[in-house]
Amino acid sequence: MKAPRFSVLLSVSAGVAVLDQIVKWIVAARLDELQRIVVMPFFDLVRWHNTGAAFGLLSGASGWQNWLFLVLGLVLVAFLGSMMRGASKDGDALWGLGLALMTGGAVGNLIDRVARGYVLDFISLHYGGWRFPAFNVADSAITVGVSLVLLYLIRQTRTTSN
Repeated sequence: MKAPRFSVLLSVSAGVAVLDQIVKWIVAARLDELQRIVVMPFFDLVRWHNTGAAFGLLSGASGWQNWLFLVLGLVLVAFLGSMMRGASKDGDALWGLGLALMTGGAVGNLIDRVARGYVLDFISLHYGGWRFPAFNVADSAITVGVSLVLLYLIRQTRTTSN
């Protein structure tokens, strides 16, 4: 299936970033830092300020990492936006939608880094002694986007080899 027009992909990206920021605004207004609300036995809402990368990587560094992630985020958004434009012209729907979700998620987290100096994570999944690092709507969109791109690449590999 052909990828949607660039304006549609851009709307998906913007929608993800806006939804991410709205939910983060609600969390920031209702929860204190590190406050936890149990929603289900395996799911909590928690306000976590992540100054690092995915899974809190480098969050204990002295602050230089925020500039690094800010610059990398800007480069990534520009790269993904460029790829998204190309996908809208001659790409596949999975490819285009995956790129749009990744772009929107990257923009959502980039807004946090600029406005807050950290990324606000709030979804906490756990079971027994196991706990997954807290994440947010933007992270979820990035994960789904990467999954769609991988699915597209697997399909392309199978089509090419047949």
